[in-house]
Amino acid sequence: MELTLGYSPCPNDTFIFDALVHGRVRADELRFRERLEDVETLNRLARGAELDVTKISYGAIPYLLDDYVLLRSGGALGRGCGPLVVAREPLEMRELRRKRIAIPGRLTTANLLLRLFDAELEGTEMVYSEIMPAVERGEVDAGLIIHESRFTYARHGLVCLQDLGEWWERETGLPIPLGGILARRALGEQTVRSVEDAIRRSVEYAFAHPEDSLPYTRAHAQEMEESVMRQHIELYVNDFSRDLGDEGERAVRELLERGRAAGVIPEAGSPFL
Repeated sequence: MELTLGYSPCPNDTFIFDALVHGRVRADELRFRERLEDVETLNRLARGAELDVTKISYGAIPYLLDDYVLLRSGGALGRGCGPLVVAREPLEMRELRRKRIAIPGRLTTANLLLRLFDAELEGTEMVYSEIMPAVERGEVDAGLIIHESRFTYARHGLVCLQDLGEWWERETGLPIPLGGILARRALGEQTVRSVEDAIRRSVEYAFAHPEDSLPYTRAHAQEMEESVMRQHIELYVNDFSRDLGDEGERAVRELLERGRAAGVIPEAGSPFL
């Protein structure tokens, strides 16, 4: 059976899925045809159930559970890795109310965290790679940045106003769920379990043979410096990528419940099988 598999060109995703899509790990009778897109595009594709298996933002999950179920392997969840709010000069976060804040997508976990932090903060959607240059040029008052931007924002003359991951960890004591992996319910429970197991083996292979994935990761890292690429992988790929475990599941449920209670996302059932 051939399945479509969506994930981003970011180093953490290409590192995780390299062994799977290139046949380095056993995947029963499954074959995967990858589609690489930015995460907000993947969120939108999932709204139309266009991919069999896909990376998504946790902020998008409540809109997707009719068609998809959340897997416990392959995602991004951790500590010290949350989105940042940056600007050209120091500001109090409340000063950003009714100002222009560039966000990487309405359905991103970053935007969900921003709304949980202060519901009066509204964003303007922008491709994440364009956010820092837009802030630097003064086209927006602040930017909500994700991925490797946390390593490079100072080079753009920007300052961090708020680390939303740090805020979340302080508020809840839990790691921050950033991106998860969904599989279509229509595949059936047995196939979904097989997909989850294959992704787990791909993560384990990446940990055991980190150099094997580097050519694939470099090919999609565009002009990213090698040091930034490796920092990206080290920050976003961890034991939670292998399996969420009890703590990871608690973090996911807490995020969804807080979002629902705040009226930021709709009520949703359990995301797991």
